[in-house]
Amino acid sequence: MCTSLLYRDTSGGVYTGRTLELSMELPYFVAHLPAGTGFRSAVDGFRPMAFRSRYGMLAIVVPAGAVTDLKVVEGVNDQGLTFSLLAFAGAEGPQIAPDGNREVLSAIDLGAWTLGQFKDVDEVKAALEQQPVIVAALAALGGAKTPFHYCLSDRRGRTIVVEFAHGEQRVYDNPVGVMTNGPEFSWHLTNLNNYSFLSNQDKDQGQFGALKVKQPDSGISTVALPASNTSVGRFVKAAFYAQYAERAATPQAAITTLAHIMNNFDRPRGISIESPESAGEGALNLAASGIQRGSTEYTSWTSLTDLARSQIYLRSYDALNYSSIDLGKLAGNSVVRLMPLAALNDASGDVTELLLQAKAITQ
Repeated sequence: MCTSLLYRDTSGGVYTGRTLELSMELPYFVAHLPAGTGFRSAVDGFRPMAFRSRYGMLAIVVPAGAVTDLKVVEGVNDQGLTFSLLAFAGAEGPQIAPDGNREVLSAIDLGAWTLGQFKDVDEVKAALEQQPVIVAALAALGGAKTPFHYCLSDRRGRTIVVEFAHGEQRVYDNPVGVMTNGPEFSWHLTNLNNYSFLSNQDKDQGQFGALKVKQPDSGISTVALPASNTSVGRFVKAAFYAQYAERAATPQAAITTLAHIMNNFDRPRGISIESPESAGEGALNLAASGIQRGSTEYTSWTSLTDLARSQIYLRSYDALNYSSIDLGKLAGNSVVRLMPLAALNDASGDVTELLLQAKAITQ
């Protein structure tokens, strides 16, 4: 479904990459949400929570009905905090009795709230200790209870995972900077113990009895990496690539290296097709959105983020090249701007000006 990871350059600069896989296209938009943008998070039985952003955000969003009700899937704010929403079918949050006088945050609005209100993961962790979050049912996902978990990173390279499981809200420090989908995040960390033998050093010679053997090519060190596109396999591969990819010396070289890394998680249509009998089991229930059984997941888009410069590089399934957007160049914009992600299919290079010319949304 999704893979995210963190990469560092030789100077300690921090970059994040992520892919998003589904069996269909959702109405993705690229949005500039300037400081002062208003948001409203509503959960049945509770008083709606209203807030305004302190920081400007550049994000990939999906409108939830009204074009002003934008749900952040991926983004970065002008303080270098990033947010990634990844599928987690086992999400189950705390049960809080309805109270019409109490403000709560719907988990689907965590992206707008965290990027809009906080500058680093420490602030997010402290705020989550006080703010009740509800894993609410989402009509757009066939009534599924917000089947996601969330990964956030900051300019220091600190990464956390926010996860709702077994009726509890859990906030984990993420020491590997990697996240995929289920099982729970703690399970993935435990599973890495099974791969303690991994190394990027090729062992190309050996001996069996009197027979000496030699590998005639390079690359044997990756032979034990999981070959599947499952969440478990991708987590291990992402941890390996994030650990061993060469550290670039400049920001632009780092983005190029990160693009090469993320190519390992780029999935074309048809590579794996869900069987009619098992499609949807343990995955997102997107029947209400038109996904059919027996469908194929593919990488709808890939994003690369430079946290120091608050820049995002985007490539959709129908594009060959990345397009970049610079949040710093949007500082003078004071209204919400919304541009279909598909508008970048035939573009490349810096497209910040395209977003500045995009439709302004009146709140």
